[in-house]
Parts: sequence; C-alpha cells; structure tokens
Amino acid sequence: MPVTSVVSEDELEAIHAASLRVLADTGIDFLHDDARRMLAAAGAEVDGNRVRLDPDMVLELVSTIPAEFTLHGRDPRRDLQIGGDRITYASVASAPNYVDLDGERQPGDRAGYQDFLRLGHVLNSVHTFAGYPVEPIDLHPSIRHLEAAFDAHTLTDKSFHIYSLGQQRNLDGIEMARISRGVDHDTFERQPSISSIINASSPLRYDHPMLEGIIQMSSRNQVIIITPFTLAGAMAPITLAGALVQQNAEALAGLAFTQVVRAGAPAIYGGFTSNVDMRSGAPAFGTPEYAKAALAGGQLARRYGVPYRSSAVSASNAVDAQAGYETVWALWGAIMGGANFVMHGAGWMEGGLHASFEKMVVDADLLHMVSTFLQPLDVSDDALAIGAIADVGPAGHFFGEAHTQARYETEFYGPMVSDWRNWESWDEAGRPDARTRANTVARDALANYEPPPIDDAIRAELRDFVDRRISEGGVATDY
Repeated sequence: MPVTSVVSEDELEAIHAASLRVLADTGIDFLHDDARRMLAAAGAEVDGNRVRLDPDMVLELVSTIPAEFTLHGRDPRRDLQIGGDRITYASVASAPNYVDLDGERQPGDRAGYQDFLRLGHVLNSVHTFAGYPVEPIDLHPSIRHLEAAFDAHTLTDKSFHIYSLGQQRNLDGIEMARISRGVDHDTFERQPSISSIINASSPLRYDHPMLEGIIQMSSRNQVIIITPFTLAGAMAPITLAGALVQQNAEALAGLAFTQVVRAGAPAIYGGFTSNVDMRSGAPAFGTPEYAKAALAGGQLARRYGVPYRSSAVSASNAVDAQAGYETVWALWGAIMGGANFVMHGAGWMEGGLHASFEKMVVDADLLHMVSTFLQPLDVSDDALAIGAIADVGPAGHFFGEAHTQARYETEFYGPMVSDWRNWESWDEAGRPDARTRANTVARDALANYEPPPIDDAIRAELRDFVDRRISEGGVATDY
C-alpha cells in the first residue's frame, strides 16, 4: 500500500533542518569516554560530555547505513528481510509484569517468559522476539541474560535480541547467537543475526550502557535499532513538531555513531513519540498524536534512506475495546507510515507495564488482518470471474460454484478470535467474548506446543557456555 505523508515536503525539511541545528548548536551528551574519543576522531566537537555534530558529518555518516538487509534466524526459513516494502512484526518486549491465563497480574518470572516464547513461536504473525516478552525477574540479574537467551534459542527458532546493559551482557549474547546458528565468527559478522534496541535517555543524552551496546553490536555488524523515548510534554516539547525535532536529532546522533563504529553496519531509525496524560503524567499510547508521529517518523526515515521501526501499543489495562482501538490506531500509524519493523506487535498492555497472552492472540489476528489487507488486489482474468458470474446468472448463489470452491481455504482471512455467527448461534455457544475466545486459543496453543528441532551438539554447546559463564559469576551487579 502507498505510505501516507502527514507533513508536506517543505514541512519535513523544516523538521530536518531544525534537528540538525539542535545537534550543531545545543549538542547531545554522550556519557562514554571511548564513544566521545571516536566521535572526536570522526570530526565532532567534544566539550566534556557534550558532543556537537556538524550537519554534513551527520548526513555523510547516516548515508552509509544499508537501506535493506537480512536478519538471519537459526533456521534459514526464519530469515527476515528488513527494509524496502517488507514488514517484520515483533512480540511484546520488556514488560515487567504479565497477566496469566487465570486473569491474575503478577511479576514476570521464567515460567511466564517461557510460555510467551512458546506462544509467540506458534503464532505465525510473530516473526521475531525483539526483547524478553516479560522480564524473568526470578532469575538473578547476574545470570538472567544467559538463561533467558538459552530459553529463547531452544524454545523457538525465531531471531532474538540482546539488551545493551553492559559490555559483558552484549558479548555473551553475541556469542550465544553465533553458537545457536552454528556458524563461525566470520560468517556471523557477514550475516546479521541479532538485534539490540538503543534508547536515547531523552532529552538529548545517550548513557554508557547504550553506547557500549552500539560499540559491541555495530563492530560485529549486528543490528542496532535506535529509538528515542520522546513523550511530548514530559521528555520532549509538548508540541508534536517540537517532539519530532528532538526525536529526529536524537535518532540521527545515534545512527551516526553506529557508522563511526563501523561503516555499513545495519541500523534502523526508531520512532516512539507519543504524548502524556497531563493530568497524571502517565504515557498515552494509541492516540491520534501517536499515529501522526508514526507517520512523520516514517517520512523522516525515508528521507535518510534507512529502515524504520514503529510500534503497536496501548495503554489499556484490560483486553477490552480500549486495547483494541488504541492498538489499531498505533498499528495504522506504523503501517501507513511505512514501518519495516513493528515492535510490541503482539501482547503489549498497560503502556508496557504488563504482557498478556490473550492480547498476544488478539494482536496476532490483527497483524494477520493487516498482512492480508496489504496483499495486492488480484485483477487477473480469472479473478474478474466473468465466467462464474455467467454460470450463476441472476438470482443464484456462489457457494457451490467451482470458482468459489477452488478458493475456499485460501482466498479469505480465517480468524482465530473473531466470531461471525448470528445472535442465536452465539447465544447457544454461551456468549463467549473476544477475551474468552483468545484465552481458549492461547491455552490450546500452549498445550499443543512442540519445540523446534535443534542440533544436539548446538544445544549442548549453548548449555556448556551458559554453565561456564554462570560458574564464572555471570556479570557483576550491585545486589
């Protein structure tokens, strides 16, 4: 489908020019000594933590980001083409809590985390896991990344994610992704296989763990998704134009640094601008402002010729009408904004504070509906059905027509959750609502889950790596 522009070309250039002025005049803090040294060597002006970037330098660096690349899965059938007119859907990520299938909200744990991996593996509309669907906080922080990655590389063969929370976590995650794919170091560097989200600490700051993540990931030619967290009225100006200027400045600074580390390393422009509820300060998602920002973010990403990330999000606490319409608004902005990578595509709730199995199922239906909607309309001679219309003639029906029967199982979207029965049939079935039906689908999917095949030697090597790193203490923590 053609993408939608929310601002004119001259208005887009105004946002672009204002962003470059922010980077050149105000600058942005880089809280990492090596990062500042690398930027200074590349021509940036460094004053303490503050880095000011010349516009021509920024645009020259960003121009080396590939417009398209392949994100490789453990199974080659899971390879994802990122960029161009391709769309990748990722599961909910980084929720601290989840609502179980009995309707209880609880802190994230390994059992819930594993079940989200299993459910996401089964759902075809979930293409990748760009983070832990829920944080398994019962695993100690020193070893959590090791056990969580082991689960991800064995319970699913879809591509996974590294959290940039210190150098050693990056190194461990990179090595486990290489082992999982069963390739040597040179092949792994040629074939991006893992991603990391890098958030600017808005306004105008990149902290040490985020920058270290860029250094470790980009130096190995792995995927970095730069995403400023710009909430209008809180961490960004309250006007949408001002928030977009700040988003763009922060995104360009992060993208440019990936290319300082390694020219040609894959990177994605992320937009996450939304507004806050000014009565409470709580983030609002799936609003008209969010959708407009998503559309504008896509225009900016296309201007620089880089892939674009957006999100399908909601602030609802329940799998209800609010959750539905907010997610549709957000997804509409992402899809019509030309997003190549849709984060939090299935299962995101409560502004990211909890994940939901039922919402993951509902969202998978929604994502499949969008994918079906985006398929080109077939206007071939056979699809025009002139012969079928003639055969049926006036006052007939097409249910038994050969033209219909030949396409019965392939032509139309078949929902998991939607219920299209009439009132009488629905009443006889006990009046199940969408949440109830999604609960049943999720329970059935988990009950019938089968893990994907994995070579015994690769599984053993992953387990040996995890056990060795645990015996070494994992990573240092403050508690």
